[in-house]
Amino acid sequence: MSVETTTSLRVAACKRDAAVYAVEHWHYSKTMPVGRLVHHGVWERERFIGAVLYGRGANNHLGSGYGLPVEQVCELVRVALREHAAPVSQIVAESLRLLKRSNPGLRLVVSYADPAHGHHGGIYQAGNWLYVGESGATPEFLIHGQQMHMRSLHARHWRQSLPWIREHVDRNADLVPVPAKHRYLMPLDRATSRRVRSLALPYPPAATA
Repeated sequence: MSVETTTSLRVAACKRDAAVYAVEHWHYSKTMPVGRLVHHGVWERERFIGAVLYGRGANNHLGSGYGLPVEQVCELVRVALREHAAPVSQIVAESLRLLKRSNPGLRLVVSYADPAHGHHGGIYQAGNWLYVGESGATPEFLIHGQQMHMRSLHARHWRQSLPWIREHVDRNADLVPVPAKHRYLMPLDRATSRRVRSLALPYPPAATA
């Protein structure tokens, strides 16, 4: 299954190898999220230009604040694109349509914009996502020069303790303060839209130099 538009944009399921390539080459983090993922490849005029990835994210209780069980909620975890003609908001919208078609039980998508990397959520604002405020700030580990979320450490069977990591993994490991991220919601049905719309806040402005 795929979604095609009149601008020669095509969004379709892709293999993990393609998604890994896109993330490692065209996403600022250069790292794949942990856990089970849905990979959508993106093509313009049949040239592969990147991937959009969905998963459960770093929060095991992603839907609890919205009265939804975990199987009805996912997170947009990566938008990894090279140079392209279509607006990012259009690419994400096509990917959401594909996600909804292939996952009829899914009701809500959550995503985050990271001010630490200069992001305020412009692509979500252009796509009419709901802004619901900031997430809690949680420090991350810096291990072998790579910044990692605590859930990534758990997936690698490392204890989430800085002294243990310094002794067994990287003696120069450290904790890195991480600012709160902007949280956006995209409801996928009318009932969910009614449920979360009252949470909407004014969009945050873009950072100024």
